[in-house]
Order: sequence, then structure tokens, then C-alpha cells
Amino acid sequence: MSGEPDPKRLKALEEKLAAAKKARAPKPRADEHYSAASQGWRMVIELVSGLGIGFGIGYGLDWFFGTMPVFLVLFILLGFAAGVKTMLRTAKEIQDQKGAEPSARDEGE
Repeated sequence: MSGEPDPKRLKALEEKLAAAKKARAPKPRADEHYSAASQGWRMVIELVSGLGIGFGIGYGLDWFFGTMPVFLVLFILLGFAAGVKTMLRTAKEIQDQKGAEPSARDEGE
């Protein structure tokens, strides 16, 4: 024996250690990824906040100018349109993320 370790045995040992570490590694947390329920609530909140902001601005302008239903109705409709637009943008963002996940997995293989 020359005192030098066998490179093949060292390589095999390193592979075994890496496999053991990978098996014992903690799994990714489930809350790191958004669930369908949280995505749905996000969209609902975006719509309701658009309506609420439109209501607040419309009511404030009607109170200021003394024209009760005119600005209220107008800004509620504008707030609804803004909420729907924001919801659609969120849906597209989620769809793009879902489409990017499989291609990222394919590249890793």
C-alpha cells in the first residue's frame, strides 16, 4: 500500500454521500407556492378594492359638488373596470408562471 486513497473508491463514496444528503434534505415548503385559493382571494381583493376606491372617489366628488349620484355611479363603473383589468393582468401573470415551470424542469433534466 502506498498510502494514497483509491480514486474510484473515493468517487463512489462521494456519490453515496451526495445521495444520502439529497435524501435527507428537507422538502420545499408548501406555502412557498401560491395555492389556487390564495390566487382566487387575491383576484377578489383586487376587484373589491377597485370598487371601493371608485366608490370613495365618486362619493367624495358628489359630496364636494353636491351632485349625489352622478360621480358615484361613474367612478364605481371606472373602479369596476380597473379591478377587472387588474384581475386579468394577475391571471396572465399566473398563467405565465405556470407555463414557465415545466420548461424550467425540462432544462434541468
